[in-house]
This record gives sequence, C-alpha cells and structure tokens, in this order.
Amino acid sequence: MDLKQNLTKRIVIVFALMSALVAGVFALGIVATVHVVERKLTSTTLSGGLRRLLAMDDISRWSHKPEKSELFFFEGGQGTMALTEQLAALPFGFQEIRFDGDDFYAMVMAVGGRKYVLLRDQESLEQRERLLFIVVIVGFILSILLAITLGRLLARRVMAPVIRLAQQVRHRDQLIELAPPLHPDYAADEVGALALSFDQTLGRLRDTLSREKLFTSDVSHELRTPLMVLASSCELLLANPSLEARSTAQVQRIARASNEMRQLVETFLMLARKPEEVGIQSACTLKDVADAQVEVWGRLIREKGLEFIYDAQTCGSGQYNLTFLQSVMGNLLRNAWHYTDKGFVRLTLRENSFVVEDSGIGIPEEQRQAMFQPFVRGDERRGEGLGLGLSLVQRICNQQQWQVQLSTREPNGCRFIVELKPATQDAGGQTPGLPAA
Repeated sequence: MDLKQNLTKRIVIVFALMSALVAGVFALGIVATVHVVERKLTSTTLSGGLRRLLAMDDISRWSHKPEKSELFFFEGGQGTMALTEQLAALPFGFQEIRFDGDDFYAMVMAVGGRKYVLLRDQESLEQRERLLFIVVIVGFILSILLAITLGRLLARRVMAPVIRLAQQVRHRDQLIELAPPLHPDYAADEVGALALSFDQTLGRLRDTLSREKLFTSDVSHELRTPLMVLASSCELLLANPSLEARSTAQVQRIARASNEMRQLVETFLMLARKPEEVGIQSACTLKDVADAQVEVWGRLIREKGLEFIYDAQTCGSGQYNLTFLQSVMGNLLRNAWHYTDKGFVRLTLRENSFVVEDSGIGIPEEQRQAMFQPFVRGDERRGEGLGLGLSLVQRICNQQQWQVQLSTREPNGCRFIVELKPATQDAGGQTPGLPAA
C-alpha cells in the first residue's frame, strides 16, 4: 500500500481488503462445504439406490430399472446391463469415473459373490455447482462494493474531526498571542490529544518567535550605535590631512568593514521579518546599486591585479529593495574577488537581472548544489570566510522570489546569474514601503 495516499483512501482500502479477505474465506468455505456435502450425499444416495434395486427383484428375471440419470450394471447381466471390462476393473466403493465420454459417480458393491455397479451422471451436480459458483462470485463482488461504499461513509465520519482540526490550524493565525487554544473544541480522544499537541507545540513556537523578535530588536539597537561611532570616527580620521598613507588605507579598511557590517545587520533584520512586512522600504534601480558596488569592489579587484569589466548598457529601470540587492551583488562580487587569483571579474547588467563572472578556481559540478548551503566553501584551504555568503544570497532570493543560477565557465571560473523580480505597486501607484509623493 502506498503510504503517500491520504488517510481517507487508506481507510477505504483497508476496509475493502478486510472485507475481501472475510468474504473470500467465507466463499471458499461455502464452495468446499457444498462440494463435500454433495459428494457425501451422492455416495449415500447411490449406495441406497443400489441396495433398493437389489431388493426389488430376482436377478434372473430383472424387471426394475434405475433412475433416469442412472445406469445399472452387474456381473452376468445381459444387453445394456452387461458389465464391461472397464467397469469390472473398478474397485469397490464410491468413486468418480469417465465412462463413454461422460463423467459419472460410481458405486461398486459385491453381493453374493456378484459385482454390481450403479452410475449417476454428474451433469446435474455440475450445473448446481456452476450456479453456486456464480452466486458466490456475485456475492463476493457485491460485498466488496458494499465495503467500499461503507468505508467511504465511515471514513468521512472518522476523518471529519481531523479535517476540521487541519482547517483550523491552516486558517487560524495560531502564532499570535491571543490565538484561542484548539483542544477544548474536541473530545478527550486521539483527535483531542492531537489538538493538545498542536497547542503545546504552537505555544513553544510562539515563545521562540517572541524571543527571536526581542533578540533581533536588541541586536538592531545595540549594534547600530557602535557601528555609527565607527563610521563617524573613520570619517573624522580620513578628513585629517596629516594622516599617513598607510594609516589612511587601514582606516579605509575599517570604514569599509563597518559599512559591510551595517548592511549585514540590516539584511539579517529584514530577513527575520515576514515578506509582506518588508516591502522595499528603500527602493533603488539595478544600476544605482551596481555603481555603488563597482566603486568599492572594482577598486579592490584591480588592486589584486585582476581586470574588472563593468557592462551596464542594457540595464532596466525596475525598482528593487536596496538592502537585499546590495547584499546579493556584494556577496557575489566578494566571492569572485576572493576565489580569483588571475584573469578577470565581470559584472553585466541586464533588463531584470545581472551576471557576475570570474576566471577563478571554479566549483566542481558535484559541489554546485551544496554551495548554497550554510558553512560550505569552495576551497577549504583559503582561510577567510565561514561559507555563509552564498547561503545568504539564496535566502534573500527565496524571500524576494528571485532566481540565482550557478554555472561553470570554460576553461575555468564561475558564472552567477540572478533573475530579479521588480517590486509591485499598489492600486494607487505607490511602491510598498515608500511614502507617497
């Protein structure tokens, strides 16, 4: 039985199989019993008939005849009652034989040293058995159909509380604090126990979500302040004309890292919300984000001795979530910069997508699907990173209904294609999350 069938179908199937088993056993029992009884009755009837014939007349002047469906033979008989060689060779007692092309029941007895044989045609008995088989088969089929019908009716009644519970869990917002419990609506049975388990599990889930929201808000509040201090301090240091070139580079690195951390915090905070709560609170075009990322990563890529190619000729004007788009594009450019030692990195903008290509070490085909899992890195020998960048890219794309594809370049390198879905506008023409003009 396929365990993926729904529970109602499985109840009907089990009910039908059980009925088929019981009906089959009874049918076989009836057929076997009737066959045994018919054979016993026929043996008794033939034995009694043969004894009556022997008691009716003198064998020397025989005048009595057997029943219409019977044949009578005896040793020393004349004409049609003469005992043939086949009949003379029969053992004593009741048996089934084939005589003159037909099937007969035979009773063979010896009285006064003379052998007597009484035959009865099996045709009438076979007709009754065929009729019995038809009746049994029809009854078996009807019992199966009746079992299926009753199984459907009973399954609906049995499954009604479970279906009701499933609808309540599906349509109620059980994660809100004021959601009413489910188990008081049900009896103290298995379904009631299931409803109680739902209540307990959903309660633990509500507690977990509440703690997560508190943690998220705490992180947002506690991290933004020191990040702002770092950013403002870096600006003040960079504005100092007496700062050495080496110190300037270090301060710029700190400023870049604090900016990346700020973006990462905003990304995680937005991912923790529901998609309908996010909107595109800070909208931007693809080219706006690409220009900002090129200014940062283009310089770092060139400083590494790589060629950076930026093609924005065919980009569209769709609006996207600034934080998410920055995180996706920035992580892919960082990934290309990190795993490319020679050659180039290319960023190409399209109508509603962008492509990041590199001539780096590439990713084996068997590892491509795993690359979007957390803590998976392309080259374990490289010490930097935890393998969370591509995982974050996948989470953002799933949340925004974007598509990210990874393929291999020839002779080496990777190609990431991100298909974007422009943000929709409401009936009033306002982009969700933005103030009206």
